Amino acid sequence: QVQLVESGGGLVQAGGSLRLACAASGGTISTWTMAWFRQAPGKEREFVARITRSGGITYAADSVKGRFTISRDNAKNTAYLRMNGLTPEDTAVYYCAARSVGVTYSYWGQGTHVTVSS
Repeated sequence: QVQLVESGGGLVQAGGSLRLACAASGGTISTWTMAWFRQAPGKEREFVARITRSGGITYAADSVKGRFTISRDNAKNTAYLRMNGLTPEDTAVYYCAARSVGVTYSYWGQGTHVTVSS
C-alpha cells in the first residue's frame, strides 16, 4: 500500500523559509511525477509545483514562482518543497501527491500545516 507522509510544516514569520519533505513507502517515486498542492482556509485546493520522474523538468504556479523550489531524491524515495520568502498568503495545508500516468494524482499525503505570521 502506497503511503506519502509530509513533514516540515510549522509556524514561521513572514520572509522566512521552510522545507517540506514527502517520504513515500509502498512504491518507488522514480516511476511517479511528484507534486505539491495546498489548501488555504476557506479556499479550494490549488496546485503549487510538480516535478517529472527524472527531476529534469519542474513547473510552479505563478504565485510561488521564484520563491518555491520542488526537488526530489529518488534514492531516498522523497520529494521536497523548499519555500523561501514566505508571506501570510502562503498559509495553508500543504499536500504531497504522486501520479504514474495521465493527469490524475493517484496518491496523496495527509498534509502538513504551514502558518506564516505577519
